[in-house]
Amino acid sequence: MSFPSPDGPTVEIRISARPELIPTVRAVASDLAGRADFDLDAISDLRMAVDEACATLVGLTTEDRVLSCRFFVGKEHIEVVASSPAVPTEGEVSTASFGWRVLQTLADEVSSSRGLDGQPDAVVIRLVKHAGAAK
Repeated sequence: MSFPSPDGPTVEIRISARPELIPTVRAVASDLAGRADFDLDAISDLRMAVDEACATLVGLTTEDRVLSCRFFVGKEHIEVVASSPAVPTEGEVSTASFGWRVLQTLADEVSSSRGLDGQPDAVVIRLVKHAGAAK
């Protein structure tokens, strides 16, 4: 997977893959969306989508691993690439799960893949949210 050429700032946050640290990533997402003049509905949607993506990835790894979230802030959108090395037996994001449905509802674009930055065991969730609430 390659990253887009951002037309604005890029922010990366790396935390231990622990559920209790996910609110920190949510707060960063909310702050970036607010600074980018997203409307309140879009901020809320992005915040919840980031929460769901991070929770999904934390469920596929162990607490001694790192969860990484990169935020690419554009003029009218924010792209989020969340990733973490997966436990081999748990290594796929289920696109049939309720959580995946939530992501599809909250984000304007969502996808999942394997491999990032030379780490073939990384599980990746990419989502895009536009500044306006309407899709």
